[in-house]
Amino acid sequence: MLVGAYDCDVLVVGGGIVGLSTAYAITRAAPGTRVTVLEKEPGPARHQTGRNSGVIHSGIYYRPGSLKARYAVRGAAEMVKFCAEYGIAHAVTGKLIVATEREELPRLHALVQRGRENGIPVRELGAAQIGEYEPEVRGLAAIHVGTTGVCDFVGVARQLARASGADIRYGARVVRVDRRADRGVAVLTSGGDVVRARVLVNCAGLYCDEVARLTGDEPEVRIVPFRGEYYELARPELVRGLVYPVPDPAFPFLGVHLTRGIDGGVHIGPNAVPALAREGYGWGVVRPRELAGTVAWPGSWAIARRHWRYGAGELRRSVSKGAFLEAVRRLLPAVGADDLVRAPAGVRAQAVLRDGTLVDDFLIREGARAVHVLNAPSPAATASLPIGREVGRRVLSMLGSL
Repeated sequence: MLVGAYDCDVLVVGGGIVGLSTAYAITRAAPGTRVTVLEKEPGPARHQTGRNSGVIHSGIYYRPGSLKARYAVRGAAEMVKFCAEYGIAHAVTGKLIVATEREELPRLHALVQRGRENGIPVRELGAAQIGEYEPEVRGLAAIHVGTTGVCDFVGVARQLARASGADIRYGARVVRVDRRADRGVAVLTSGGDVVRARVLVNCAGLYCDEVARLTGDEPEVRIVPFRGEYYELARPELVRGLVYPVPDPAFPFLGVHLTRGIDGGVHIGPNAVPALAREGYGWGVVRPRELAGTVAWPGSWAIARRHWRYGAGELRRSVSKGAFLEAVRRLLPAVGADDLVRAPAGVRAQAVLRDGTLVDDFLIREGARAVHVLNAPSPAATASLPIGREVGRRVLSMLGSL
């Protein structure tokens, strides 16, 4: 496929918020750089970006010094500024993290310490003070994190696409990649087009490991998809802002939480259950080839053996509305079964190592003429501007060495 002149300098695979932020960062840092974005869907942000809870995360959960911690703290402030500059719907609401059991209190205190190490202002609350923020929420203790907010991440992605000046091609699924270290990269799309570039950037989210292998690089991880299921609260007046449980540090999932979005509605969720396809937004969506790939990866079985009790609880909340309600009522006792209305689900692209370790930080790797973003689940939307700059920095350094 590699004949003729380059069609662009940089070819980005994936039109979610990370791919579009990367295009935006490259053209801002090096005006005149020709960037093309290939997105298989008919528009931007159709998967992880457009199917999350819309939360601008503070960065309180993440290990000090990690990419997640640094980029979430920085990215949250930048995201608020970006939304304000371009008139994108957003609000800095703050959030409560609430302990409802005594055994959660040490973990809550550890979050206070982690927040302070990450430079995040945190207020500790006793049981009686929770009502100042959320009159209907009950708990033994809580912390208030003032820098958390919500925004329209799809709107952000659209603005990044416009402001980047990139050539964005929708309905262009990558079928084949021909990468030659001495000449460049050529990509064949599902529409039969061939796009030639000097460097490829893989921001394919749920399919990033497959795109890496198409390029000829072994990612050493596999994406294992976890579906997050949501309900909408029929009585949104019960919740003023954002309310979270104390997370289990052994997992990258934050537990069932309450999120008042920019539209005024309150979403409850997500849980985290294995999906039967990479875009498996319901139990009825099964793609045998993708499921077989997940099952064949040794890490999937290691996760199942190590965390089966946690997984059983998540599955129970998936198949039983009553079990989901039970989890919600720990935080919000006033909620009833009729208050929960099914809402669209999302799928988290979780990178898993061969030994079953869940990759807990953003993961960016380089190959010949290629940069691969191999783990960018939540809080990647919050951190998308710093992630884009870091990927862009690597790409421009690569271009400069050719």
